[in-house]
Amino acid sequence: MHRSISVFGLGYVGTVTAACLAHKGGNVVGVDLSPEKVRSMASGASPIVEPKVAELISQSHAAGRLHATTEAAAAVAETEISFLCVGTPSLRNGKLDLGHIDPVCREIGRALKQKNSFHLVVLRSTVLPGTAESIVVPALENSSGKKIGKDFGVCVNPEFMREGTAVADFLEPAITIIGASDATHSSMLREVFAWAPGEIFETSFRSAEMVKYMCNAWHAVKVAFANEMGSVAKSLGVDAEAVTDIFTSDTKLNISSRYLKPGFAFGGSCLPKDVRALGYRAKELDLRLPLIESLLPSNDEHLERAVEMVLETGKRNIAVLGLSFKAATDDLRESPQVQLVKRLIGEGRQVRIWDDNVAMGRLIGSNRQYIEEVIPHIGSLLASTLGEALEKAEVVVIGTRGIDRATLQTHLQPEQIIVDLVNLEKSRRLSARSYAGICW
Repeated sequence: MHRSISVFGLGYVGTVTAACLAHKGGNVVGVDLSPEKVRSMASGASPIVEPKVAELISQSHAAGRLHATTEAAAAVAETEISFLCVGTPSLRNGKLDLGHIDPVCREIGRALKQKNSFHLVVLRSTVLPGTAESIVVPALENSSGKKIGKDFGVCVNPEFMREGTAVADFLEPAITIIGASDATHSSMLREVFAWAPGEIFETSFRSAEMVKYMCNAWHAVKVAFANEMGSVAKSLGVDAEAVTDIFTSDTKLNISSRYLKPGFAFGGSCLPKDVRALGYRAKELDLRLPLIESLLPSNDEHLERAVEMVLETGKRNIAVLGLSFKAATDDLRESPQVQLVKRLIGEGRQVRIWDDNVAMGRLIGSNRQYIEEVIPHIGSLLASTLGEALEKAEVVVIGTRGIDRATLQTHLQPEQIIVDLVNLEKSRRLSARSYAGICW
């Protein structure tokens, strides 16, 4: 694959997309408004914390295949394909915030106005059905003075990457979705992903946009279902792990064991946002979706169970290990661990936090800004070492899988109470007088 590609938005999706496409031989330019992110990628470093991304960026930068700029016009002029990977967060009422989509499309459109050759715009951001038709295409046409199909093309290509395993998910996708209104455009993108294993589905804009929501809503259902069943089992004195092992062994009817292991509440940049957006859209259409509407309340209840477990110990000094919503990332967006810490502080508990990936000295961009502006009181509770976090702790809350068991065990004291929120495998569980899981 030797296409020239620009990637707009150097957050998680954009950075991984740029790194992996350059790794596969593309000549890639990352584009972002943040000079800090651009400087990072332009120097061969990663603007995010994600396994294997830093290595791919370093290698592709050294090979001359990966660059970065804040100049959108130059990026469009120098490339054949532009991937839109800008954020689409939730508004307070749950509606999807598409405020970044239209400005970027207009910026690309203005660049296309000065370009004579055909250009393909690929929408990779998570958006509700109808966004490509109602926002992306009109913005591109109005700002460029050109027409889709003749002067430029548009495709919808949703991503299915999980933070912590994003590179493997990108390079070995189970499926690849290409939504387009013209087979010529989808064939161009199919060429970009010619190396991808798994089936490639060519479909409409709306179907491609909807697939992502269907997948994420199902993932959210599985997480909530497993957590509720685990909680009921524990309350009845039933071995939740044995029940779950039997349930997930049926791959014919139960489909998959992914997300079906009882654990902590779900969070991050996808599941909560996408469930809210789907629910909001259903209300606009006068549809009632009782199961979807129940997912976030169920998730909130699970968070409350974690708070209650800690409070019921009667202890005041708490160590929380893990602040990002998932191990091996620095992403704090809608992290249930952040909400847990907030609640414990509000209940008068003394909290210390250890998360190596969220060390203030390493954070840049939106995550650092989030700590400094939104939760500065939590940022001040970050310990510089694991030992410092555990030194005075009476209760140790395990909120990440990313801590080595042997290292952690050396710092623990016999009298400390362990609360496991992530359901560590039995071989990784800690030796302690008091060890409790949240729903197993």
